[in-house]
Amino acid sequence: MIGRRHHLIVDAPDPQAVGAFWSAVLGEPITYDDGDFVVVSRDATTSGMAFQRAPDLHASTWPDPAVPQQMHLDVMVDDLDSAAEAVLSLGARRLRDHTYADPAGHSFCLIPRPGWAPPIDASSC
Repeated sequence: MIGRRHHLIVDAPDPQAVGAFWSAVLGEPITYDDGDFVVVSRDATTSGMAFQRAPDLHASTWPDPAVPQQMHLDVMVDDLDSAAEAVLSLGARRLRDHTYADPAGHSFCLIPRPGWAPPIDASSC
């Protein structure tokens, strides 16, 4: 195990509106909102869904590939450098900074484990 899911990040032209929608659907509160980034999760120390402002977003036409899906996964890790080496050795491709693509091209970010989350422990999975 290299890390744990932090948030599933979804692009949205209006993060508050989409966050409110998913908050109602899932019955979970909005636990963070800075105007451009909204988190819906059980509480402020639990991973969940997040919505980031993407003002020029074109709605997905999936399954028509004309406009693909727009989301990525954040993976919390204890050590960014060793996690980067590990995901690259598994076939990831570095896009920029701590952003990578999986072998199929889906983007994900490695992020430092937040202080509220317990340390990453492969034996706990």
